[in-house]
Parts: sequence; C-alpha cells; structure tokens
Amino acid sequence: MSKLETNTIDTISGSTNLTLGGTNATDITIPAGVTITNNGTQSGFGGVNTPAFEARLGSTQTFTSGVVTKIQLDTEIFDTDSCYDNATNYRFTPTTAGKYYVYAKGAGQSSSSTLQRFIVYIRKNGSNVYTSDMVTSSTDNMEIITGTIFATIEMNGSTDYVEIFTYFVGSGTLQIVTTNAHFGAYKIIE
Repeated sequence: MSKLETNTIDTISGSTNLTLGGTNATDITIPAGVTITNNGTQSGFGGVNTPAFEARLGSTQTFTSGVVTKIQLDTEIFDTDSCYDNATNYRFTPTTAGKYYVYAKGAGQSSSSTLQRFIVYIRKNGSNVYTSDMVTSSTDNMEIITGTIFATIEMNGSTDYVEIFTYFVGSGTLQIVTTNAHFGAYKIIE
C-alpha cells in the first residue's frame, strides 16, 4: 500500500471531475473526528424526506351525525412527487417504499353548540390503523372540538395508501371549516 501526503488535490486543466479510487476500489475511509465541509452540491449522502405532501380543506365540509365520512382535503400546499390525489380519492399513495410520518388535524364544529364526540381516523388501504377520539360529557356539549393525530406507517411504494376520515356526534350543522383541517405525510430517512 502506498501513501500520498498532500494539502490540495485539484483537477487537470479543462477537467471537471475528480475521481477517488479505481475500478477495484470499494471503500474510502474517513477517520473519526474529520469534518467534511460541503461548499458545493452534494449527492449520494444521506437520504431525502420525499415523497411528501400537505393538503388542507379548500371549502367548508358538512357532515352527518353518526356517519364515518372521508375529509375531502382538496387544496395542496405542496406535493413533491404528485402522490396525493386532491380531486377524487383524497388519498396519499407514495411511489417509494419506506416508513412515513403521517399527520392530520381537524376541528369539528356544531352550529348549535351540541358537539359531543369528534373522531379523526387514519386509514391505510381502507382500514382504520390509528384513531384520535375526543368526547365531552352529555351535559357539557361543545361548539368546537379539535382532533390531532399522527403515526409512522410502513408503505410498500406501489399500492399502499392512507386517507383521513372523521366521525361526529352532535346536532345542528356539523362541519369542518377551511382553516381547521390539514393532512400530510413525508418519508422518514432510514
């Protein structure tokens, strides 16, 4: 084994690439305590948190008491890989396999201050996998109940999808208004 000691390595005039290692090289070892400073563009290090998206409710959605209903989050805030359907199914179907952090927030409202229960569900492939259940006593009806839910869910990158549903118990006009509903997810770097 040979040893090269120098302070600067540069490319030959007119060349734009510097290659370390030859055709049989397998590893370049960087000793502990060394800091790698990036003053340019990097690639191949770490991972990315995509696909990722976040959507919100574009207009007030009305619900029926005692009926589980999908929240139609139709306004995308961002969608890095076009994996969120904001027009038909209101679901996230990531195209990369991995673990995803999924989150949602909804605030149920009743026009007659009789909201007794508000549940937010995360469903994977049509089945409930996580539930956030807010209940008031029968004598302490509320006008607004907010539910927040989050989970880490494994997705296969082809057919798995997640979506958000809700369930209200109350009377009067039961609804979620535009500023009170968000749904998003992003891939966790592993």
